[in-house]
Amino acid sequence: MLNYLWGFLIIIGVVYAALTGHMAEVTNGALDSSKEAVSICITMIGVMSLWSGLMQIAKKAGIIASCTRKIRPLLKWLFPDVPQDNPAIEYIATNLIADFLGLGWASTPAGIKAIKELAKLNKRNVHTASDAMCTFLIINIASIQLIPVNIIAYRSQYGSVNPAAIIVPGMIATTISTIVAIIFCKIKYHKPKKVNK
Repeated sequence: MLNYLWGFLIIIGVVYAALTGHMAEVTNGALDSSKEAVSICITMIGVMSLWSGLMQIAKKAGIIASCTRKIRPLLKWLFPDVPQDNPAIEYIATNLIADFLGLGWASTPAGIKAIKELAKLNKRNVHTASDAMCTFLIINIASIQLIPVNIIAYRSQYGSVNPAAIIVPGMIATTISTIVAIIFCKIKYHKPKKVNK
């Protein structure tokens, strides 16, 4: 659906530019944006490599395992249907820790593995997500962040005078979104399930 939407917007933009005599601006904008996109990708590849590497070092040093043990009671409360010895718990913990540190890309592999493990535990049919899968996805999207590394990198790339100024507002916004997400998930967990006949 989004492909059609973006395609439609591009076509409308080009047609409008052709009709109003602004094709040169569209061409220049496309070329400038392409150059800028490559520049941002190079910057973000460096940031992603650094933090993904640090996450791997933390994992091998036992820091992730130690943090997982400390947040296990929280995970048990958030995911009561998931056995605590299931590999999904470690992946969920790794994902949440990486998100907390603002390492969105570093958390993605653990998030994908967590969903795969949760899918194995899913007692419903393959086309319906379990409560645990929905909870994980919602908390992952809302994720509380201590340091939004990616946003700081973007702000730095675009010449912000103080790229780290986003830290406090980011913490406030993500804390509120995470609290709301958890409340929503707990309410949904306790609602009676409709049984399809």
